[in-house]
Amino acid sequence: MVDQAIWSKKMSNGTRRIPAVPEQARAYNKQIRPAILDHDSGVKWTNTSHNEEYFVGEEAYFVNPADGYDIHYPIRRGQLNVHSGPGGSVTAVLADLEVIWSHVIHKFLEIQLKDLKYYRCILLIPDIYNRQHVKEMVNMVLMKMGFSGVIIHQESVCAVYGSGLTSACVVDIGDQKTSICCVEDGISHRNTRLCLAYGGSDVTRGFFWLMQRAGFPYRGCQLTNTLDALLLQQLKETYTHLDQDICGLQDHEFQVRHPDSPALLYQMRLGDEKLQAPMALFYPATFGIVGQKMTSLQHRSHGDPEDPHDEHYLLATQSKQDQSSKAAADRKAMSKPSMFDDPRSQGMDGERGHMMEADLGPSQCDGMGHSNDGEEISATLFSRKSMVSQFEGKALGLDKAILHSIDCCASDDTKKKMYSSILVVGGGLMFLKAQKFLQHRILNKMPPSFRRVVENVEVITRPKDMDPRLIAWKGGAVLACLDTTQELWIYQREWQRFGVRMLRERAAFVW
Repeated sequence: MVDQAIWSKKMSNGTRRIPAVPEQARAYNKQIRPAILDHDSGVKWTNTSHNEEYFVGEEAYFVNPADGYDIHYPIRRGQLNVHSGPGGSVTAVLADLEVIWSHVIHKFLEIQLKDLKYYRCILLIPDIYNRQHVKEMVNMVLMKMGFSGVIIHQESVCAVYGSGLTSACVVDIGDQKTSICCVEDGISHRNTRLCLAYGGSDVTRGFFWLMQRAGFPYRGCQLTNTLDALLLQQLKETYTHLDQDICGLQDHEFQVRHPDSPALLYQMRLGDEKLQAPMALFYPATFGIVGQKMTSLQHRSHGDPEDPHDEHYLLATQSKQDQSSKAAADRKAMSKPSMFDDPRSQGMDGERGHMMEADLGPSQCDGMGHSNDGEEISATLFSRKSMVSQFEGKALGLDKAILHSIDCCASDDTKKKMYSSILVVGGGLMFLKAQKFLQHRILNKMPPSFRRVVENVEVITRPKDMDPRLIAWKGGAVLACLDTTQELWIYQREWQRFGVRMLRERAAFVW
C-alpha cells in the first residue's frame, strides 16, 4: 500500500516516479566493507569506578552493560511505565522520575534542591491523562521535591499558547506516541482526544528493517543495543524525508563510533526506503505493533476515595435536583385552586402524593416519572462504549486520526476553525517536505461538504520558526506569566490539607 501511494503520485514537474529496485541497492551494499578512520573511536564508557547509585541521560546510555546497572525508563508511550517487572510499581517509577528531575535541576539549572521551596513549577500532563498518576506526580512535586506551588495543564493547550494561536487541532508526534486533540479558546475538547501508540521510534524501527532488506552494510547492528539504537535514530533524522521529488538510488556514508572499538566509515546506497519509512505514519499496520491497544480515547474517571465530590457525585445530585425541581413545578401546576375545586380534597391529594413517595422511595418515584431520560442516558453511554471499543482495536493512520478528531467537534464552525489551523508539534514529523505532504493528504480525504466552505487547510509545522519539540514548554512559560493563571496555583499547604480536591478546584480544565 505504501509503494502504491508513492508510485501513484506524480512529481512536481508532472512526470511519474521511477521506482528504485531494492535488489540493485542490495547488490551494492552486500559488497561494502568498512574503512577504518581511526583505531580509537574517541568514545568512552561512563566511568562507574566510584559506584554511583545512579546515572541519568547520556551517561546512562554509555554505561558498559558488563557493569551490572539496570536501565529504567519511567515514561513509555506517553504514560508512566508501570509494569510487572522489577522497578515497575507506581512508587518505583515516581522515584525514578524524582531522581531524573532532581538531577537535571541541580546539574543543568544549577538550583540547589534545598532552595526549591522558593520556586514554583508548571507540570504539563498528556491530554488523555490517568488521574491517579497525575495526583501522585503533584504529590511528588510538592511534598517530596519541595516546590512551593504547582499548576497542572494539558500539553495541547500549552502548545497552542506557545505558538501564539487561539484555536488549533494539535497533533503532537513524539518518540513513542502520537496524540491529537482540538483546542478552542484555551479549552481542550474531551471528545476529540485521541492517543495513537506509535511515534518516531517506530519509524526508526521500520527504517532499520527496510535498510536490512537493502543489505545494510553494518551487519552487527542490533536494535536492542542502546548505542546502535542511537545510531539508527541519527540515520533516520539525517536521511528520511517526505519529498516526492527525490527518487532513484543515492549513495550515502555514515560513521560507527563505539567505545573500545575503532571508528568505522561505511558507504551505503538507498532508494525509496528513505520515503517509505516515514510514510508508515499514514499506514501504521506497517509497524507490526502487536499486543497493545493502538488507539486510546479519554475514559470516565473511576472515582477517588479522597475526592467524594467528583463527577459521579455531581451527575447523581444534578439529576436528583433536576427531577425534584420538575416534580415541584408539576405539583405547583396541579395545586393551583380553580373556583370549582374543594380546597379540602386538594390537601388530601397533596398528602396522598407525599405518602406515595415515602412508601416507594424517591428513586422508584423518579423511575416512574422519568423512565425516558434514563433510557436516553444509558443509550448514549452504550453507543459511546461501543464506539470506544471499536476504535481502540484500530490502527488509525495520522491523516485519518486528524480527520476523526476534527469530526468529533460539536459544531461546523469549530470544525472549520480546526481545518484551517492544524498545528504539528513534537519531534516525530520533522522530515523534509512533511508539511506539504500532510496538507495534501488531509485535503484529499476531508469531507466534500467542508472542502467547499474551508478557504484553506493550513498545516503549521514550525510556528514562528520555533523548534516544534519545544513549543509546549514555551507555552508553559507563557502560562506562568498570564494574570489569569495566578488563581490556578496549588500551594504546598493547601495540598497537605485538601489533597486531590484541589485539582478539581484549581485545574484549568474539567478534572
